[in-house]
Amino acid sequence: MMPQRRLPGIRLLERLPQVRGRYSENAPLAKYTWFRVGGPAEVVFQPADRDDLLSFLAGKPDTVPVTLLGTGSNLLVRDGGVPGVVIRLGRPFAQIDIDGREVLCGAGALDANVAKAARLAGLGGLEFLFGVPGTIGGALRMNAGAYGAELRDVFLGAEACDRSGVLKTLAPQDMGFGYRHAQVPTDWIFLGARLLGRPDSPDRIAERMAAIQGERDDSQPIRTRTGGSTFKNPPPETADGRKAWQLIDEAGCRGLRRGGAMVSEKHCNFLINTGGASAADIEALGEEVRRRVRETSGVVLEWEIRRIGLPAPANDVGGRP
Repeated sequence: MMPQRRLPGIRLLERLPQVRGRYSENAPLAKYTWFRVGGPAEVVFQPADRDDLLSFLAGKPDTVPVTLLGTGSNLLVRDGGVPGVVIRLGRPFAQIDIDGREVLCGAGALDANVAKAARLAGLGGLEFLFGVPGTIGGALRMNAGAYGAELRDVFLGAEACDRSGVLKTLAPQDMGFGYRHAQVPTDWIFLGARLLGRPDSPDRIAERMAAIQGERDDSQPIRTRTGGSTFKNPPPETADGRKAWQLIDEAGCRGLRRGGAMVSEKHCNFLINTGGASAADIEALGEEVRRRVRETSGVVLEWEIRRIGLPAPANDVGGRP
């Protein structure tokens, strides 16, 4: 993202439209991310509801960049922070309703909460969301999946808006779902989704969810400061069917460190903040992993973690080169 052009002597907040929600200047973002690193946002905007968000987008200057922030589970905010406005969709966007076999959920609803609501309603097929960190908005953006299922398997429709606040209604054929990807413009903001469940016993659903939780506990470092899976699994034909973690392990990267960042020894497709890492540490470690995998296997790993913002200024003693 390119830094915005600032008008001399004019704060960004003075250029933004009146809203019913809340603006916060120079707002720390590290506390919102699972890695617990990164610089501040120039402005954070928490809209009061959908209409407040649409009004803001329609009224803001076109030159002001906008970035959406969910739970920060699959996100790395760089140490220099994020220019422009960072939007956080809070409780008004976290509603979950059941209509027959359909689960209607806001983009801010936690994936795990959607799975729980479906269970209580006796709707199966959404258990995989219990093992996906983050919100429905993020799940839509990357066709989130786990344990043999993906969002596109249960997707009926979604509502989004473009950067000007114009509403969009999306059917399955509009999403262009692929592996950890949706072909929807990156500057559109998802507002909610309709998902399809299948009638099932709440007890059987609960058993499957418990199994998912047990598998996560056994195989992933979920009790640490991490960002989830770091790299996408490469296409099977390019890596002889090997997963990203296998390529990383074969490249000798398990336990590799850079500053306060480390490749997890429990699951080496996870990077960990051991307590004193900077965002630069984590990103540099990820790039070193990519380099080693490329040298040993010829496979170029793609980041799954979303990286936003600017690096720390060169004269910032708190950042690392």
